[in-house]
Amino acid sequence: MATRNYVVSATIAEKPLKRYTGEAKGFVEEMRFVAMKQHTKEQAKEGEKEVTKPEEQAVRKWEPSVDGYLKFLVDSKLVYDTLEGLINKAAFPSYAEFRGTGLERSENLAEDIQWFKEQGYTIPEPSSPGVTYAEYLKELFEKDPQAFICHFYNIYFAHSAGGQMIGKKVAEKILDKKELEFYKWNGDLSQLLQNVRNKLNKVAESWTIEEKNHCLEETQKSFRLSGEILRLILS
Repeated sequence: MATRNYVVSATIAEKPLKRYTGEAKGFVEEMRFVAMKQHTKEQAKEGEKEVTKPEEQAVRKWEPSVDGYLKFLVDSKLVYDTLEGLINKAAFPSYAEFRGTGLERSENLAEDIQWFKEQGYTIPEPSSPGVTYAEYLKELFEKDPQAFICHFYNIYFAHSAGGQMIGKKVAEKILDKKELEFYKWNGDLSQLLQNVRNKLNKVAESWTIEEKNHCLEETQKSFRLSGEILRLILS
């Protein structure tokens, strides 16, 4: 990842600021480019990381459990509850752009967890990965809009892509191919995503290069925190 290069103006004058591939196509393309580098080669052709953790393997190699999957859904719901609740508060004017995008997942997850309960499963309390991520989002929300937007982007866009594939493969293995509400959207998903891309590009237009770099540098932490929740599926 690029180092933060906005510490002192003298440093900026001497060393060009980091620019990322895809910049000419809008900031979301920069975010996508950096995010793809956080994948392993098994997860995506653009991935650069080596596989070091179970959840970084190709999904076809996973051995999920229902209990682990339920933990994943519960922790995911806490993160989405937190993220969507914060967006509705709009501590910064730019956050208001991301209300009611159609990508929200909290209500869908509530339906899925209720379904598991009706099947006789005991619903666990949120565990450390979900609690940790939710608390971190609260910290960023008040003081660091660029980093917060990075997590917003990666949480929703990762779920709409790789998340759907994971849901399908896991359902095939342990849920008799049941399609959960978590993986359903009202309306055309591709259009919903494009609408949010447009909003993200619009918000980022007012950011300095330093602020954009700071947002991109948060990608690694976003993947680490999300990965810890994803790993619950295999627990």
